[in-house]
Amino acid sequence: MKSRQQTATLAAKLYIAWAGLSAAVTLTYFPAAFVVKGAAAATALRIVSSPMCYRAAVLGDLLSGVLSIYMAMALYQLFRDVDRGQARLMVAFVLLQVAMAFAIMLMQIAPLVLLNGASYWSAFEKPQLDALALGFLSLRGQGISAMSAYWGLWLVPLGVLVYKSGFLPRIIGVFLLVAWGAYVASTITFFFSPAYYRLVFYAVTTPAATLGEIGFIGWVLIKGVRADASAGRPPDSGNLGAGVA
Repeated sequence: MKSRQQTATLAAKLYIAWAGLSAAVTLTYFPAAFVVKGAAAATALRIVSSPMCYRAAVLGDLLSGVLSIYMAMALYQLFRDVDRGQARLMVAFVLLQVAMAFAIMLMQIAPLVLLNGASYWSAFEKPQLDALALGFLSLRGQGISAMSAYWGLWLVPLGVLVYKSGFLPRIIGVFLLVAWGAYVASTITFFFSPAYYRLVFYAVTTPAATLGEIGFIGWVLIKGVRADASAGRPPDSGNLGAGVA
């Protein structure tokens, strides 16, 4: 049976793998490598010129979803004795993200079908197919921005669990809740003031996520969790009454 620290370390490492892969592939490599804003023909040329790299990027997105499921289950094992209801809610929110990410990934796959040169596309001109391919990729980008609310939503039960755990500092739980609020702020900005979305995301959401999410990971990997803390209460709280008595 794994110790609490072993479970926490596994969860933190899976967290790093999932977040790192998502940031490297989904948010950074893919749009920079294949999407040319406002240039459908150039975007299509990049896709058909590097089909294996494109497919590898899609596979990377799929893998990140799998890693997030394993991460959620590791976190559930870590916190289930703190508050089983909140732990289940956290897993449910992560699974919801995976389902949404898979739907968005279909938009990423669509250009491979549109640009495969099959005879059934002969009814369309090449500029039309190129435009459709870029349209799907633009919709993918919009979907990822809209889904940022769910990146923060699962941090609510996680923050509550950390706060109540007794084996992690409560301030980290507070930081996780602040990160949730920052993700919500960026999503609201995306819908109502899209011109400022990137500014809010990088100026507000990223620092808040650093405090909450990276703070959680860093504490677990560097300082570790308390082995003697009872779930849901500070360590040694059970001895206070005995001392008074």
